Amino acid sequence: LCGQKLELEEFCAHLFCVVSAPGLPPARVLGFLPEDFRRTVEWAAQKKCFVCGKNGAAITCCWEGCDHSFHLPCAMEGECITQYFALHSSFCREHRPEQEVEVAPENNTECLICLEPVEDRKSYHTMVCPACKHAWFHRGCIQVGAAACAGFAFNCPLCRNEQEFLQDMLTMGIRIPLRLVSRRLTGQEAASPVSCQGLRCDARECLCPRGREQAEERGPWELLLCSSCAAEGTHRRCSNLRTSRTSWECESSPESTS
Repeated sequence: LCGQKLELEEFCAHLFCVVSAPGLPPARVLGFLPEDFRRTVEWAAQKKCFVCGKNGAAITCCWEGCDHSFHLPCAMEGECITQYFALHSSFCREHRPEQEVEVAPENNTECLICLEPVEDRKSYHTMVCPACKHAWFHRGCIQVGAAACAGFAFNCPLCRNEQEFLQDMLTMGIRIPLRLVSRRLTGQEAASPVSCQGLRCDARECLCPRGREQAEERGPWELLLCSSCAAEGTHRRCSNLRTSRTSWECESSPESTS
């Protein structure tokens, strides 16, 4: 859930720990400068995680006037929410968004994924489909058991609603592979390349004369994301991909190493 590991000179950080940290230039995702990291590390060193009590909490609740900070791995234990889209807004347990649907589970309702009982009401850990209002599941189950391995299909496990379900899960801090978000929200076909704004070419040797951050809609400098991790990208020419090729796997993805 923390994303791939980024290394820059003496610094090492997880992708989503970086993009969720306030103060970093959002336009430099996967292209941060050493001074960006250094400034953020120094700032975070003064922030104590309200969950574990240790310093280095780089994520701060975006609610105006709230100074609660936390580590991304501590978010679940602290019942915090980090949204994995747009500005990557983060919220502490006091100010996090809640599902708007007004419904409660019936007695002895089980999670549709793990088949274990859910709580007797909506909560941080117990969620419901906003469309059918009958599908109940645990936050951890929908994240690990569904969203993280959804392939090209992420929807309600009961009614199969896609759009409303996806929007609500994103708002509630469920991390969904980027390729799914792009396809569902823009209406793209399943096999079409997704928008790579903010990403870059991660090929060992980038051949693009304008650099790794440049991309075109079509042609040799079209930027494709890894269809498994959605965290690394490549220009078609840099990985010798034909124009008919609609998907690509980075070297670290399970499919390419199996």
